[in-house]
Amino acid sequence: MQELIIEPERRTPAIRFSPDENVFYIRGTSSPEDVHKLYYPVIEWVNKFIKEILKDGCKIFNNENPLRFKFDLDYFNSSSTKFFFDMLTEFKKLPVGFPFIVEWYYDQEDTDMKEAGVDFSKLLEMKFSFISKPAKF
Repeated sequence: MQELIIEPERRTPAIRFSPDENVFYIRGTSSPEDVHKLYYPVIEWVNKFIKEILKDGCKIFNNENPLRFKFDLDYFNSSSTKFFFDMLTEFKKLPVGFPFIVEWYYDQEDTDMKEAGVDFSKLLEMKFSFISKPAKF
């Protein structure tokens, strides 16, 4: 499947989804003026990707090489929250036992960002791996 790359801008994150390289991340700041314009194509891409996995299987992902979806955000606004939730809901369509990990990065001093990940994990009933980063000064 074709990769999806969206370059970061002042108020939008870097997004890179590359199945062949097992690179799936959203990184930076997410406070776009038009959240629909940014995230609808992303959700459509994820939806197609999940359908492809369900239809054909995906041999590159296994227990030694799970699909790793990384959220590495410094900030996101409430409008982005809904789209992150919708995106992760798409991944819930994967078959039980499919090797899938959500990695939630947070600044070690940013308890709000960690709590946001904990909230997503609970609401979606998905296990997240929480990864602390050194504080930025």
